[in-house]
Amino acid sequence: MTGENGLLRGRVALITGASSGIGAASARVFAREGATVVLAARREDRLRELVDELKGKGAEAAYVVTDVTRREDARRAVEFAVERYGRLDSAFNNAGWGMGRTPLHLMDDATYDSIMDVNARGVWNCLRDEVAAMLASGNGGTIVNNSSVGGLLATPVAAPYVAAKHAVIGLTKAAAAEYATQGIRVNAVAPGTTRSEVVADWFAQNPGIEEALHAATPQPRTAEPEEIAQAAAWLLSDRASFVTGATMPVDGGFTMV
Repeated sequence: MTGENGLLRGRVALITGASSGIGAASARVFAREGATVVLAARREDRLRELVDELKGKGAEAAYVVTDVTRREDARRAVEFAVERYGRLDSAFNNAGWGMGRTPLHLMDDATYDSIMDVNARGVWNCLRDEVAAMLASGNGGTIVNNSSVGGLLATPVAAPYVAAKHAVIGLTKAAAAEYATQGIRVNAVAPGTTRSEVVADWFAQNPGIEEALHAATPQPRTAEPEEIAQAAAWLLSDRASFVTGATMPVDGGFTMV
């Protein structure tokens, strides 16, 4: 752990979707950067293993089982952080789901609802209580929401995923504008194709899609989760003190072309 000289030294940071992929990578990166991390996700076994790993390396970490689509769960995650550590300084609203390619006209309502609930409502649920906790502390705070390159343009994924990730960017801008004078910065990251369990399944179900995405990307590869986590850590830190309402593509140049 870098702790004493880290970007997030002394901060209490909540991470949703923390049991795998970008969320788990963020837990490791934020802890190395000196943060006390509170991990929130649905899979308790994975959360427990990750907390044990982090504590074994000298970090301060805890977890709370959370389904961000449930309003009461989102509130409980924030309350857990505040009750355990006295405050909430930073939050990475990372939980997300939905990479299928079912055509819009064939998609059922249940799939639409699931994708929108996790990706858009989940951020909405978390934002409200995170902002409230930061206002109550009087010390401001920093929030990063995980959107996607699918929030900046249409990509070969399910239409509701694209819609939800656009909504995340809208929520980010709205919250940034509303709370800027109260010391709360709100930004978003927009990852390109990033290695994870969900993406691995997507590649397996759609032969050739990984190669096609690489061909459309100036840096022709799939990102590692830690690369997204590093960008989120910077946005949450004081190094980004004059950055709010921004969406940072972390996509190897995909949205540049």
